[in-house]
Amino acid sequence: MVVQSSLVIRDRSFEWGKRTYIMGVLNVTPDSFSDGGEFDRPSAALEQAQRLVAAGADIIDIGGQSTRPGAIEVSVAEELERVLSVVQLLRPAISVPISVDTTRAAVARAAIASGADIVNDISGGVFDPEMLATVAKLGVPIVLMHMRGTPQTMQQLTDYEDLIGEIYQFLESRVANAIASGIDPARIIIDPGIGFAKKYHQSIEILRRLSEFRALNCPILVGASRKSFIGHILEQPDPKARVWGTAAACCGAIANGTDIVRVHDVKEMHDVCRVADVLFRSEV
Repeated sequence: MVVQSSLVIRDRSFEWGKRTYIMGVLNVTPDSFSDGGEFDRPSAALEQAQRLVAAGADIIDIGGQSTRPGAIEVSVAEELERVLSVVQLLRPAISVPISVDTTRAAVARAAIASGADIVNDISGGVFDPEMLATVAKLGVPIVLMHMRGTPQTMQQLTDYEDLIGEIYQFLESRVANAIASGIDPARIIIDPGIGFAKKYHQSIEILRRLSEFRALNCPILVGASRKSFIGHILEQPDPKARVWGTAAACCGAIANGTDIVRVHDVKEMHDVCRVADVLFRSEV
């Protein structure tokens, strides 16, 4: 089943099923797994955001808290300072929607007030009990991702009896909770959480069976960019050298029904999406 609905975000219409949309990653942290420290100054973040938009990004996703395995949690004040300084600089400079990658309702609220448009919560609204109600009041879209534990513990929580079934049940319950909290169902996006409490072979299984999540009737976001499962396949320890492995993963995700790919290398993945859309989307 293909999600045929559309969603307007900052005067831009996202027509699910028509083409693949690109979310460009903008980490403003000193310790993210592949680009930590490169864009943690607002001026550098602005330049990178402009490059990503020029390369074809449909959304810019700003993260002020690293979620790599073992990442140390920063204070709310530190996350707010990192995120808001960048959102406030980007908003008048770029026209595409801005997403804030956070698990904290206070950060989501302040970022939206400063000009962000989407909340991207890796915990699916679990870490902060105020998140879903806050997003409902803000009236913005939310990405609900599957994970277990926290970035500090998730890689010890990879035992599943039924990987796809358990991820599906989690996302189904989080979607239900979001709707019960007052979030418009049309504003809910799901993410199976590649690499988050997932081993190498589990991330591959998710991509192979991604179409099974279509039954939740929500747009699907996939974040496979530069992930460790690609490095495992390529025997490539340098995340930045996984561009073409990322391209293959994105192509597979598109073939199996993803709506949004979250990527670092927007220029290359823009071409991948254009060709894969022609190959795999009947509407093209």
